[in-house]
Amino acid sequence: MSSADVKKTAEQKMLKSVESLKNELSRVRTGRAHTGLLDQVQVDYYGSPTPISGVANVTLLDARTIGVTPWEKKMVQAIEKAIRESDLGLNPATMGETIRVPMPALTEERRKELTKVVKTAGEGAKVAVRGCRRDANETLKKLLKDKAITEDEERRAQDDVQKLTDRFVVEIDKILSTKEQEIMTV
Repeated sequence: MSSADVKKTAEQKMLKSVESLKNELSRVRTGRAHTGLLDQVQVDYYGSPTPISGVANVTLLDARTIGVTPWEKKMVQAIEKAIRESDLGLNPATMGETIRVPMPALTEERRKELTKVVKTAGEGAKVAVRGCRRDANETLKKLLKDKAITEDEERRAQDDVQKLTDRFVVEIDKILSTKEQEIMTV
């Protein structure tokens, strides 16, 4: 393993941390509706928990309403119950075979709570990125100890890993500020 391999591995892990953060933040509810909001809601489908997208068609009816159309008529009540009992604070309404899920307007207090959740998720991502840096630096020290690289190579590689870390931390901060603005916009 060379110092270039260590840097490449560190960059890939840091990128995964950022992608994980984006995925986590996509689940944080803002005032607008999006179909990904119901992804973690599980429905009892013949005795096994199944995501709503596995038993129904999930679409946007308008900017503030999600439409859920089950593929089987008898799943309407189960899906409605699952959405209502989820921790999302949504109140679905059945209209024939379609379940309408309106997005309630967020209160100022709830917006501040969501901002705290976003900041916590961002801190977790930064910790993960710093953990990748630590792992890379330990690997570089081991390579130096095994005489696979020189001291100069190790120092340069550590500087490069630090630059990577700084770049990803700045990217995380940008993502967080964008999400916070999105939440606080009425």
